[in-house]
Amino acid sequence: MIAGGLGWAFAGPVGLILGVALGNIIDTYSPSEKNSKLDSAKKKTKEFSQPGDFEISLLILSAVVIKADGVSKKEELDYVRRYFAKMYGARRANESFSLFKEIINQPISIHSVCAQIRGHMSHAGRLQLIYFLFGLAKSDGTVSNDEINIIQKIANYLYINDKDFLSIRSMYYVKSQHYYEVLEINPEVNDEEVKRAYRRMVLKFHPDKVEGLGEEVRKGAQEKFLQVQAAYEAIKKERNL
Repeated sequence: MIAGGLGWAFAGPVGLILGVALGNIIDTYSPSEKNSKLDSAKKKTKEFSQPGDFEISLLILSAVVIKADGVSKKEELDYVRRYFAKMYGARRANESFSLFKEIINQPISIHSVCAQIRGHMSHAGRLQLIYFLFGLAKSDGTVSNDEINIIQKIANYLYINDKDFLSIRSMYYVKSQHYYEVLEINPEVNDEEVKRAYRRMVLKFHPDKVEGLGEEVRKGAQEKFLQVQAAYEAIKKERNL
């Protein structure tokens, strides 16, 4: 309860979710350990629940997507753990995953959480969140309509437009028009429009756009940026540009 109150005070609905998760973790300790753990939780709540924090935003939205089809699959949980281990190191990943296991059992107001994230995170950072969520949805080999619908809802609440949403989705689902969707254009456009679209996407998805979110997020953005370049190269080869 105390940790939950602190979380709300520090950062609205995101902080409340984090605070309750920390409080549940503290409750697993013996009474003699709780005071020291509570002091640590207060510091952690303030540290993690800064507005726009990318890491905690990932944890909360991942929980929403995993619960979308009513089943928490091992492959999806492993995907979250591997991502955090890769980006933040084993120790921090273990701490984050302990929080995640508490967060996933909590009721989450998608609209409220996304409104807070939207108010404090750049458009480039929000695009990176959607990119990660599609990777999470595909981690078990299949993507349910419920998962697609919930990611679409999250994208809408984060003010990600349909073209950006389809572009990111196309990076995971290759089909005949895949490369054109990545560049947010139709196959019927002329060569000059292809070039303009590529320049526009370079500006939108360049890793430097998320530099303020840390090196680990920049690495994820680099993967997406390379797919934009790959799509352009494929179209150039197709058209002999």
